[in-house]
Formats: sequence, structure tokens, C-alpha cells
Amino acid sequence: MHDFDFLFGSWDIANSKLKDRLVGSTQWLEFPGTSVCWGLFGGAANIDEITFPTENVSGLTLRLFDQQREEWSLYWASSATGVLFPPVVGRFSGGTGLFYGDDTQDGTPVRVRYIWSRITPSSARWEQAFSVDQEKTWETNWVMELARR
Repeated sequence: MHDFDFLFGSWDIANSKLKDRLVGSTQWLEFPGTSVCWGLFGGAANIDEITFPTENVSGLTLRLFDQQREEWSLYWASSATGVLFPPVVGRFSGGTGLFYGDDTQDGTPVRVRYIWSRITPSSARWEQAFSVDQEKTWETNWVMELARR
């Protein structure tokens, strides 16, 4: 239930985001971000707010721990759309968190994967990937390198 406690506090974030998704693009956009994360429900939930100052947008993640299933549901929303995206669901094992869900990208159904890894008291890595072939292949399209403020 305390898997995301490492994330509490303030972070500087180096973002690398694929310019165009699912079209074979190799051009990455790099931009900074900052975030603040705090816990709720005694560790069974948390929220972070992230700001991308050069992109003029912000977002938030709501994470909820299902105590019966012992897994997390992660929900993302962006100020650009005001939409709460479908969750990715999963858990941590061996210091790495794997989370999966279903969504669409420009009308194309995609399987979404988040990976939380390289977690230390002062750093962490998050990445997002999409699959359009039932998880046979993945296109990583966004990577965040977090450094504690």
C-alpha cells in the first residue's frame, strides 16, 4: 500500500516525448517539468500535480490502491483537455512498477504500459509505451527522469 511513498515531495523532471506516436517517428521533444506529490487515505492513495512551463500545460495523476486486489489504478488528466483518461492498473515487484490499460490514440485502440523504475531516495524514472499488436511490440513515447528538489 505504500509503494508510491517514494514520490511524496517536490521533483524536477526532464521529459523526453516522442513528437509523433505510432507512425515510426524518431524525433524526441525535450522539455522541463516540476511536480509535487502528496499522500491520502493513509498511503492508499496519492495525487501529484505536474507543470510543464515551456508547454503551457499541467496535469495530475490520481493513484488508488485496491486493498483487496493489492494493485494500483493510476488515472491521468491534463489541463489541455480536462479529461480523466482510462486507468492503467498494476503493481510493484522487485522495485519496478508495471501498469497496463486500454485507451485510444487518434482513434486507434492502444494498449498502454507505464513503467516506474530506477527508484532511489533522490531519483526515479517513469516511461509510457503503446502497443497496437496485443503487446507483441511496444513503442515508448514518453520518458520522465525525476530528480528530487
